[in-house]
Amino acid sequence: MHALSLPTWWIHVTSVLEWVVAMVAVQRLGVARREGGWRWLSLAMLPALVSAMAACTWHLFDNSPNLQGLVVFQAGLTTIGNAALALAAWNLLRQQRQATP
Repeated sequence: MHALSLPTWWIHVTSVLEWVVAMVAVQRLGVARREGGWRWLSLAMLPALVSAMAACTWHLFDNSPNLQGLVVFQAGLTTIGNAALALAAWNLLRQQRQATP
């Protein structure tokens, strides 16, 4: 845990928690509006959450070279998460355009 300062840890942890709150908020918005696209957007946020948790785990073990595979995993999840978010946002836009006369 020595690789990061306490304020940097605080930002990492609160960012992960904030992302979880955002996922729940997006999910609830979808339920309230009865629009399934919002639920897909919330689900598409999951790879980015796991990616952030992988990064925090790597930092927790002082950026150990033994965990280099975790860094590659995290980078892959970031790529997948960005693509999933783009597709979910496009799907949401498409659904909303179809619903508007």
